Amino acid sequence: MELRLEPVLAAKVEQWAAETGRPAGELVEDAIAGYFTEAGELRNLLDRRYDEIASGKVQLVDGAEACRLLKERAAARQQPIASPIFT
Repeated sequence: MELRLEPVLAAKVEQWAAETGRPAGELVEDAIAGYFTEAGELRNLLDRRYDEIASGKVQLVDGAEACRLLKERAAARQQPIASPIFT
């Protein structure tokens, strides 16, 4: 198989190969393999989440409610914690 890379990307691969001492083809193969591994894991996660939503196991929160909850949590973290005074 032959891959054609844009010149900027090809230069980055060559630089990376020079810095690591590994062949450029090996670096590209590792990157592609990693991409497919991560894409497969993400696909499985999304499928599981969809199944949880479809089954009613997880309930959705609308965007405005999600923002409100996040702001509440952030505000709670910013409140100073009272510390006991030791005498």
